[in-house]
Amino acid sequence: MSSKIIIDAADGIVGRVASFTAKEALMGKEVIVVNCSHSVLTGTKRATLAKYKKARARGGAAIKGPHFPKSSERIMKRTIRGMLPYKKGRGEAAFKRIKCYIGIPEEFHGKKFETIVNANVKKLQSLKYTTVEQLCKLLR
Repeated sequence: MSSKIIIDAADGIVGRVASFTAKEALMGKEVIVVNCSHSVLTGTKRATLAKYKKARARGGAAIKGPHFPKSSERIMKRTIRGMLPYKKGRGEAAFKRIKCYIGIPEEFHGKKFETIVNANVKKLQSLKYTTVEQLCKLLR
């Protein structure tokens, strides 16, 4: 039976939270990421929005791909997938062990959450950032 880790992504930098999550999933742990909409993307709002709009435009028709999500939990999961060898057996199994949520579901209230210390944007001074929730509103 694999152990379970619950990560609070609030005020966490998306890439750092995603890399930690990917490593833990590859080690065989079930990883649950909550508060995905309150995680942040570093950089100016204009540059971040341009990057994600370009990724969405690359998708083309709805039937073909690549498909790039608009919702915050799906953006987080897509970022984690980029850090896994998801086309191989080990990476595919690790990707299936990852769950992402917008807020905190009822089943996880009162449980202990882990926060990644070096991923907290509030501890880094004078850093420009956009929350994933703001990005999702701008992409719609």
